Amino acid sequence: VATSAFAGELGVSGSASINMEHTNGGAANKGKTFSMGNSVVFSGSGELDNGMTVSLSFELDQGDDETDVSGATAPFDGHSVTISSDSLGTLKFSGEGGKSSTAAIDTSAAGDLWDNYDDEEMEPTETGTSDNMFMYTLPAMVDGISANVSYEPTGSGTESAIQYGITYSGIDGLSVSYATGDDSTPVGDVGSASVFKASYAYGPVTIAYSDFEYDTTGTSSDDDMEGAKITYTVSDELSVSYATEEVKTGTKLTAEYKEMAVDYTTGGMTLSASMGEVNDRDGTTAAIEDQERWYLGASFAF
Repeated sequence: VATSAFAGELGVSGSASINMEHTNGGAANKGKTFSMGNSVVFSGSGELDNGMTVSLSFELDQGDDETDVSGATAPFDGHSVTISSDSLGTLKFSGEGGKSSTAAIDTSAAGDLWDNYDDEEMEPTETGTSDNMFMYTLPAMVDGISANVSYEPTGSGTESAIQYGITYSGIDGLSVSYATGDDSTPVGDVGSASVFKASYAYGPVTIAYSDFEYDTTGTSSDDDMEGAKITYTVSDELSVSYATEEVKTGTKLTAEYKEMAVDYTTGGMTLSASMGEVNDRDGTTAAIEDQERWYLGASFAF
């Protein structure tokens, strides 16, 4: 089959960051760390004669720990192809790093504070971050409402999974999202998840809340994560926020997180500073699991 060439656009975007953080929670957990993150995203798109748009995106990430078929560390992170039109909606196929309907919004309203303290034992179960995943977003039918459905194929010893999501943003400053569905868990141990997330901005103040629940056939692997955050925008450049988060895994105690943060943006650079603390980080009452943390960071977008 022969066809004429179609013109398209290729764009490159990236980011880099320099971070310093200090954790204080007993001799085994004390320490300062310095880190640098960087990645570059290549994206291209073009419109076909039938009015459909085809887009391609892939990311080069030095910190990516994925491996290729030879077992060597691969330079590629998430990559996907998207086909869309106003009348048919959007179909996205993710070869790597796809997100299901729940995974797309399951970040806590507080910003996943648990991830700052490096405790995998109390890490909420993410449902639907998969390779070879489909996400279909319905075309706009009602102003302020969008809906999607995701599909994870059957894997080695795992069931396929379908999830559904909906977002309402028909009121100025308000956004409410809900998603639910099954996880591609091992056969005989079916898991399901549901996420509720809402935010409302009134003048310089934004209030956000989220609730995530993950259930399996037993209770030892169930997860719950609740988060809230209030942000005050002082100016276009400066904002301050206060966030709280609670994470519970199985029958362990609830880990409680708090954080105060300040962000200042100028041009393409953002300077960040925060102070936070956690109680019962690993779900126990051990004194070493009550920790404090402060953070300084600079990120650059180009």
